[in-house]
Amino acid sequence: MDDWKARTRLVHEGSRRSQYGEMAEALFLTQGFAYQTAEEAEARFIKAGKDEFIYARYGNPTTRMFEDRIAAIEGTEDAFATASGMAAVNGALTSILSAGDHVVAARALFGSCLYVLELLGRFGVEVTLVDGLDLDQWRAALRPDTKVVFFESVSNPTLEVIDIKAVCDLAHERGATVIVDNVFTTPIFSNAVALGADVVVYSATKHIDGSGRAMGGVVCGRRDYIRGPLEAYIKHTGSAMSPFNAWIMLSGLQTLDLRVRAQADTALQLARTAESHGAVARTIYPGLGSHPQHGLALDQMGSGGTMLALDLKGGQAAAFRFLNALRIIKISNNLGDARSIATHPATTTHQRLPDEHKKQLGITPGLVRLSVGIEDAGDLIDEVTAALDMI
Repeated sequence: MDDWKARTRLVHEGSRRSQYGEMAEALFLTQGFAYQTAEEAEARFIKAGKDEFIYARYGNPTTRMFEDRIAAIEGTEDAFATASGMAAVNGALTSILSAGDHVVAARALFGSCLYVLELLGRFGVEVTLVDGLDLDQWRAALRPDTKVVFFESVSNPTLEVIDIKAVCDLAHERGATVIVDNVFTTPIFSNAVALGADVVVYSATKHIDGSGRAMGGVVCGRRDYIRGPLEAYIKHTGSAMSPFNAWIMLSGLQTLDLRVRAQADTALQLARTAESHGAVARTIYPGLGSHPQHGLALDQMGSGGTMLALDLKGGQAAAFRFLNALRIIKISNNLGDARSIATHPATTTHQRLPDEHKKQLGITPGLVRLSVGIEDAGDLIDEVTAALDMI
């Protein structure tokens, strides 16, 4: 399997077949597992082998297939699947942090990620937020006692692209563990591990499922971390992925490469169209030459990705007129779906952020985030153009 390309691994890596030789991944919808003898049960609780399972909260054959497959794609030794993307973020951080530890994080984070950091602060973890684009701020904030560095490789929703290698180098000089939320990058365009990231987290709810069906998350990293503090934290606090959701995610992985490359191609076309429209004050897309981190994005991802944002002239009123004119593109707060989705962050996903924080992050009243789906590119361009014309 070592010489398999990514698209082949997405279909076959980690497969486990029962005695029936089924073609599709088997769904082992079971909570527990039986033992032939009491001695076998005792031995498994002392140390379970690779294909030995105890309880679905600890692991399951279907879930393990998903973990093996995503780890192979991400280039890590192991992975642990969680009930949601936020369970992955919370587990990755909380499993290795204690009162008195220090965390440095980029301030441009999803609201729930900021909440987790705030929660850690209540339990004695010191958190310092920095402008993720400013290496001098990272350098100044990092200390000898910094335990963890945390950031989104591409920020939500304003699509800032952080220099992963540069931040990792600075963090490792201080002995810190680097945790990267890679959801906008997707496992296909990810290069975070090769650039120095120690841990990578995904919301599998997004591109990995890709069809808006189920929630899930995954944490990828070294085996001693995954099967050590992370597994202990997740299995005892109860945020493991259900076997049914793992089965759905396995199906999503099979078409992931095909989907996200098509979505990224369309996103670039949409961004080019929007950039020249008079109703748009600013088009934000890493694949455009006008993006401040365009060169870095192409170096790190090889693509602009599936997400773009439009800052519309006329503020919230213009944004709402644009959204209400859409028919193919649905108004929702999800992303990474096969269906195109439009979101108004200031009034939905980032609504609870203080106005000053929104302003600092560039989340304006006119900002619309677009998650580009797999629909015909021409249809989407026509729809976006017509909706912009209505403004």
